[in-house]
Amino acid sequence: MLIRSAAAAVALALAPAAMAQEAAPAPAAQAETLPDIVLGNADAPLTVIEYASFTCGHCANFHTESFQKLKTEYVDTGKVRFIQRDVYFDQPGLWAGVLARCGGDEKFYPVSSMLFTEQQEWLSGGTGEEIAANLRKIGLKAGMTEDQMTACWEDTAKAEQLIATFQQNATADEIEATPTFIIGGEKVSNQPWEDMKGVIDAKLAEAD
Repeated sequence: MLIRSAAAAVALALAPAAMAQEAAPAPAAQAETLPDIVLGNADAPLTVIEYASFTCGHCANFHTESFQKLKTEYVDTGKVRFIQRDVYFDQPGLWAGVLARCGGDEKFYPVSSMLFTEQQEWLSGGTGEEIAANLRKIGLKAGMTEDQMTACWEDTAKAEQLIATFQQNATADEIEATPTFIIGGEKVSNQPWEDMKGVIDAKLAEAD
């Protein structure tokens, strides 16, 4: 179950540099939740939510094969507002989630895109330290500093908030796998772009 996986991730130290520390973050249930980061027109007639894990290969495939089509045809034209909600299967996925938010809301989607596009490269590290070093390279390319990334990964309060947010959203929407989409309030499984486009078009027609 994804919720149990997330709880296990929280029980671990957040970043490799902190692995030797004995203190673990408090249970996620005690933390505040964070608002969605919206891409596109907030007043768009249709909302598409994607539950995705940065370590999920199918999620990376969606972002390399279909996301740009969704953005160009629907988000950029004001028809759809898009929301990505992170899912944490494991510790590296949590590190990546923290990095995606480290540069602020305006950098969330650009950094997320880099994380999905370069997923195989940064996950290729054989140890946690190597994976973290690979993630740092992405952060540097996105304009973050070494000190900035270290501070983000050491911010256990923010990690608790990310986990609490994930748990609340995934439980409410009964998410069991990634990627899973909520299109106009309807849960939709991962599928080829043309099929998803058909669902989006039908929902937009209903909204007219």
